Amino acid sequence: MLLPAAILILAGCRQDMHDQPRYRPLGESAFFADGRASRPAVEGTVARGQLRTDKRFFQGREGSEFVDTMPVPVTMDVLRRGRERYNIYCSPCHGLTGSGEGMVVQRGFRHPPTFHSDRLRQLPVGHFFDAITNGFGAMASYASRVPVRDRWAIIAYIRALQLSQNATIGDVPPGERSRLDQPIAEAVKPEPHR
Repeated sequence: MLLPAAILILAGCRQDMHDQPRYRPLGESAFFADGRASRPAVEGTVARGQLRTDKRFFQGREGSEFVDTMPVPVTMDVLRRGRERYNIYCSPCHGLTGSGEGMVVQRGFRHPPTFHSDRLRQLPVGHFFDAITNGFGAMASYASRVPVRDRWAIIAYIRALQLSQNATIGDVPPGERSRLDQPIAEAVKPEPHR
């Protein structure tokens, strides 16, 4: 006899999650004393992903000018990451060497300029960052696909490609010059797999 009574009592106290007040953002509410449904942000709150005070890093600029030096240290890990990202995002148009003869160009798409022209070798690194971020000519923006740190890694790799195609013997460190006379199989050792 107690069980049916308990079931009836509990059924009468049922809370329906789908049947509760609905508040619109910045709307009114009788629940809070200030009458607002949205709560004010805590003082000093910064929206996630919005604190971008380092203009050199996040925009590739100092004032209104493009930066001429990398805002991140260029290490072998950065160059490896840049090569990996470049091969994924850039080589279809720009080619593996930066010549502008990528696979999509071979299939009839528009030629991008070679990275090895005097004009592009002399441009500041901030120009490349701006082109990746905002697009340039027929190139679309890659801001939504390539994170900021990876954009800088790609630029470091582009600079390495530019150096590789225009290097002189004076660019080779003295301790490494002897390797230039070795057969290529001995001079270039493959990277270990990770």
